Amino acid sequence: MNEWSIIWQSRDTFISGFLKTLQLFGISALLGLLLGVVLLYLLEGQSNWLRKGLGGFINVMRTVPFLILAYLIYYGLPQGGLRLSADLAGLIALTLYHGAYFSEILRGQRLVIPKGLVEAAQAHGFRHHLVFLRILLPNVFMSSLPLLGNQLIVCLKDTAFLCIITVREVTAAANSVQSTYFIPMKAFLVAILLYWIISLVIEYGIRYLTRFGKQRGFSHV
Repeated sequence: MNEWSIIWQSRDTFISGFLKTLQLFGISALLGLLLGVVLLYLLEGQSNWLRKGLGGFINVMRTVPFLILAYLIYYGLPQGGLRLSADLAGLIALTLYHGAYFSEILRGQRLVIPKGLVEAAQAHGFRHHLVFLRILLPNVFMSSLPLLGNQLIVCLKDTAFLCIITVREVTAAANSVQSTYFIPMKAFLVAILLYWIISLVIEYGIRYLTRFGKQRGFSHV
């Protein structure tokens, strides 16, 4: 039987893995971005024990390899009495890990925002949370789009590691097909194509948001 015919007959396996990858990536990316925004807000202001603790959390996430974090959550937590499904463990690992990176990306852009923007808002009577939501966050987010796009692609690729903890995503689907029919080249080429399709959607989405930001006057940041 032709190898491509085998791939076609196994399309349900690839579709299932593709949908699982989309689900994990989409939810973890959204939650990770929200976590990054919350961390950015909490890191504003004077240094205190909370900021030091959050800074320590971010540094730990940046130094621990993602695969080890996934192992710790899926295989380590049961020793403490907390057992999670593979999908939930993978989702938590992706969210925590990339949320820390999103926070650092946003914080880096926050440091270069002109102080005059904040001072002008405060002079007009804006409270701290309004300054953050209406002045800082839109400018920081729009100016961070290229870096956020790169991190989103890294997040997408990290979903492939979750096959190690038995998550049935794209890489696991390709590995299942190649181990059954011994066609590794074509099976993993299909997996690469599926990852590439999602990456293209991310890239064009970032480009659209960048143009939208320029139309809204964020290009000067």
